[in-house]
Amino acid sequence: MEHFVVSARKYRPQTFKDVVGQQAITNTLLNAIENNHLAQALLFTGPRGVGKTTCARILAKMINSDGSEKEDEDFAFNIFELDAASNNSVDDIRNLTDQVRIPPQIGKYKVYIIDEVHMLSPAAFNAFLKTLEEPPKHCIFILATTEKHKIIPTILSRCQIFDFKRITVKDAKAYLKYIAEEQGVQADDDALHIIAQKADGAMRDALSIFDRVVSFSGKDLTRQAVTENLNVLDYDTYFTSTDLILENKIPELLILFNKTLSKGFDGHHFIAGLAAHFRDLLVSKTPQTIELLEVGEDTKKKYLEQSQKASQEFLLQGIHLANESDLKYKSSKNQRLLIELCLMQLASITFDGEKKNSKRYIIPPSYFKKKGITPIAVQIPKKEVSNSSEIKKEETSKPAQPKAPDFAVNKPPKIILKQETKRASGLSLSSIKAKKEHLIKQMDVVVDEENLPTEAFTEDELVAHWHKFTDILVEQGKHNLASILSMDVPKVKGTTLYLEYPNETNKIELERQQYDLMLYLRKSLNNYDISLSITVNEVMEKKYAYSPIEKFQKLKEKNPNIDILRKTFDLDI
Repeated sequence: MEHFVVSARKYRPQTFKDVVGQQAITNTLLNAIENNHLAQALLFTGPRGVGKTTCARILAKMINSDGSEKEDEDFAFNIFELDAASNNSVDDIRNLTDQVRIPPQIGKYKVYIIDEVHMLSPAAFNAFLKTLEEPPKHCIFILATTEKHKIIPTILSRCQIFDFKRITVKDAKAYLKYIAEEQGVQADDDALHIIAQKADGAMRDALSIFDRVVSFSGKDLTRQAVTENLNVLDYDTYFTSTDLILENKIPELLILFNKTLSKGFDGHHFIAGLAAHFRDLLVSKTPQTIELLEVGEDTKKKYLEQSQKASQEFLLQGIHLANESDLKYKSSKNQRLLIELCLMQLASITFDGEKKNSKRYIIPPSYFKKKGITPIAVQIPKKEVSNSSEIKKEETSKPAQPKAPDFAVNKPPKIILKQETKRASGLSLSSIKAKKEHLIKQMDVVVDEENLPTEAFTEDELVAHWHKFTDILVEQGKHNLASILSMDVPKVKGTTLYLEYPNETNKIELERQQYDLMLYLRKSLNNYDISLSITVNEVMEKKYAYSPIEKFQKLKEKNPNIDILRKTFDLDI
């Protein structure tokens, strides 16, 4: 039986031209050798399996070659590899520095390749510093590591650093195709693409996965065989899931998810892959971003076809929902329910069944724009609101004529209730905020603007009702707003009330809570043209900032005995 050699060793690059995906680094090293500009201490850093040790061996061989040696000459006597993971003590480094002094027997240079150099102890690093900074002319050090941040700065400053990048899926797939042809394996384009993706940028991992899948499926490498052997979710799973979501087929979607779980996949893997699938569909919708789609040609056609079925709004919302489930998965106590709920929400995005009439019946905006006033809500007494079935029954027989509210003195405004009134819980934060800031949007009424009363009123009447409303606020415990209203008495010009406050805080607070005030005044004065104008006068703020002497004078005006008390006990102000 012939000895089997894994592809990672059998097809290890022998020249810089064979190295995959590191053209920038290989070109730099080639130019350095040709121009005799090579540093004596090099640091190769980057992820695993991207060619660091391979490039170090090729470099060591090239700098010793002069063209007269045999083709299979590897200069083994001149290349020393040290594994720093197991030789990380001070004694190991001292032995190495002792060997450095001996010149090479063959070739020009002795090359020391120290792999996983970050594993050296701090003492070993310090023992290595002097030799690394000033090595003999015949010696070159090549350090390799996957964790550059663990190397002390004094070592980094003595090295020329080369950062190796991850192998792209495109480059890895091209090299795998070459290996498949060399071995006589018929491989699908999508199958090689899945292997390249699974390798996550490491060429050595890609070749190891390739050997494993070939052992499983033989000389015919299909996408189905790769997904089955690697236990990855096939593209078809996500294409089918997306079709079911777009067709709003929730039962079939949940059954598909259950089958996926029964194959050994977890929900986290499924929902993360679905979010990535939506992302790929999104980039497939625009010709400028189609190059971001890293899939095989056959799969790319499927993406282009399905991207036409899904709208951009659906895909954006789908990515958001899937990403939320991805973030919540680890902290969820019922992880399956979390994913199932997400799938049901996704399948409901484009649902086009019965929908409630969301049309809002409010006071026409044109009325407020014409009057130049802030919209307010019309209060409806509770006794006038009946259940929707009774309202519907009355509306079918005759037009609704509810009883006029208490504040209608002349012609009351016509109020028509919607059949279905949206109600919110009084305990929810959203309802509290809506009640304070968007009161008008809670009232689903239609007001006949022609019948709004606009009776004349005097300034004395206004001031009387102003003070009365302030007293009501005090009784209700709203002392802050009552205090603000007491700071100034409104000046009346036509139907506009003008107020002046010393700072912006008072203005904002009153504007936030003006709805009850304006409703009370309009109801009491029977004039719905009344509006409010608030200005800020910083001079007034200074008036309220009394000095100690001014405070004493004010107290003295109210009670002259204060001054007698101060003089009797010789008190300071």
